[in-house]
Amino acid sequence: MLTCTSGCYTCRLRRKKCDEGSPSCSACKHLGLRCEYKRPVWWSNNDQRRHQKDTIKLIIKRKKLNEKTTTSSSSAQVMTPSSETPPGLSHSLPTSATFSDGLDRTRSASIDSQLSLYDYPGPSIADYTAYNAQMHSQHSQYASMYPEFSPYEIDVKTERQMFVNDIPTRRESTISTFSTFHPPPPPDAMLPSYPVTDDWDEQYDGRRQSMAEETLNMNLFDFSHGPPETIRQVAIELDEGDQRFLDYFISDVLPSIFPILETNQHGSARTDYVLPALQSNKCYLYCCLSISAQHFKAAMNIQGDQIDNDIMRHRYSTISELCEALNRDTDHAAILEATLGMIFFQCSVGRFDDSLPDISWHQHFQAAISLVQKLELSRQVTESHEIKPFNMTLTSWIDILGSTIQGRAPTFAHTYRDKHLSSTNSSLGLRELMGCEDRVMYLISEIACLEALKKEGMDDIQLCQHVQALGDQIGLTEIGESGPKIPFNVNGVLSPKQLSKNMTAAFRLAARIYLCSLVPGFTPSQASCVGLVEKLTEVLGFIPSGHMGYDRSLVWVYLVGGSVSTAGSTFRHYFDERLMQLGDAADIGSFGRMTCLLREVWSHADGQYSPGGGEAHYISWRDVMLMKGWDFLLI
Repeated sequence: MLTCTSGCYTCRLRRKKCDEGSPSCSACKHLGLRCEYKRPVWWSNNDQRRHQKDTIKLIIKRKKLNEKTTTSSSSAQVMTPSSETPPGLSHSLPTSATFSDGLDRTRSASIDSQLSLYDYPGPSIADYTAYNAQMHSQHSQYASMYPEFSPYEIDVKTERQMFVNDIPTRRESTISTFSTFHPPPPPDAMLPSYPVTDDWDEQYDGRRQSMAEETLNMNLFDFSHGPPETIRQVAIELDEGDQRFLDYFISDVLPSIFPILETNQHGSARTDYVLPALQSNKCYLYCCLSISAQHFKAAMNIQGDQIDNDIMRHRYSTISELCEALNRDTDHAAILEATLGMIFFQCSVGRFDDSLPDISWHQHFQAAISLVQKLELSRQVTESHEIKPFNMTLTSWIDILGSTIQGRAPTFAHTYRDKHLSSTNSSLGLRELMGCEDRVMYLISEIACLEALKKEGMDDIQLCQHVQALGDQIGLTEIGESGPKIPFNVNGVLSPKQLSKNMTAAFRLAARIYLCSLVPGFTPSQASCVGLVEKLTEVLGFIPSGHMGYDRSLVWVYLVGGSVSTAGSTFRHYFDERLMQLGDAADIGSFGRMTCLLREVWSHADGQYSPGGGEAHYISWRDVMLMKGWDFLLI
């Protein structure tokens, strides 16, 4: 039994008398706090201690509010914004408001008044500390009721054989087990403030209502590996030393690659897409091993020739296998999934200053485009309304957002336009895969097409007409939307549908900013742009942050919104808080590259103002990338 003369560290932080109960003191037990008798890591750091104190205050406040409520519906009203929030963001938002300074002055007041949809304070960073660690760890208690969402284990069987003078000798087999069950919350993540003695019926009803609300389609995607099935064991023959990279990929890299799909269809990306590909597609396996080694280097901050050689060895094997497969001109689906892996998985690993030689993402994407055309996937998604080819959905996400990075029209823009104008089911599965509603993504494609036309010399009057028309189209996607809400019910269960609504709202505002930036004379200091950035900041407050959050799925949103945020804006301060929540993970992958780019953009933007008060010409984030020689895919 632990003894402590000065009480637990949680009570000491609160400066309250502790009864030193075991395993938890009465005060911590009553409030649902983690009782710490052993010196926690946050105790010796002033910033972490202050953050811990703020989090505890928030939990105590919410606890008191819960005690005052008499029904669960009253609790829901405390945690979510009113459904009677006035509608806003009308169909003619600040599209042509920046045609000229004169127009901006006359219209800015009316435009800003139309932004009332989000005119209420968003939750602070601390609001989500209690929930982030709960997002996936809640599955275990519902295993018997919802087996398709239950945690499960995957066995990876690795076989190695030694050859002496080309004669096979000893053969070894090892099995590594990986569980999809998430561990309990870390010390710095407090539990939700609902009563510790949870009512089973309330939790069950909350989960059942959430499931009924989602009406999830478990067979939405065709993963090109046959009928969906739960894979319990994967047998892969590896050379000596590579098993650790495979283990690391499955345990540490894979969980962060498709976080939105994971909330919608628990485990489907692993069991129906990645693991079958690892087992049957050698090129895909080499790709994942190189990605794993690259992530391992960045996450563990390892330097030296050995890890670099491992990365390059598998990278070279991947490229060699790809070239051979392309020469054979067979099994195009397997080549496509490996090529997409080389593009998309790279967004989750590495640092911005990686110096190892590699092929650029858009060169890989040219090969992917050719494969999509050979497989006629664009035709399939135009004709089919039920099952979505997963590789086409992933290709579309890269195509649309990647085109905005390069300032060109998306390759399959006609397909997206046809889907957008279709009177039938126009979904490509983008919402289920990445979080943003398909219609908004189609309009981002249209904005990219307009930017390409602008580069080709479209006259200003025609450009502004198209800007206004696209602004109206964006407004149509808001009809019936009540605005973002906290994506958890009163029992702390995540609602995938509400999460998607919140993410769509963020992408929609980023699309508006992107559209406004095309208007001649645009500057970030215009009232309409400042208002959009502020509203985006508020919406981001309704999307969970931290290691278990979804910031790394919002790289493009942060890039577009942050690049036009002015010095002293709420966005910049809020962005710093989100970085702190992510910790070391904020430096890795596309999120880390985007952060470095924003710092450079802000450095240039803040230095544009002369002592006399004049403002220099607006410099876009793409110009800064060009100046720095960066060639990132920031999605």
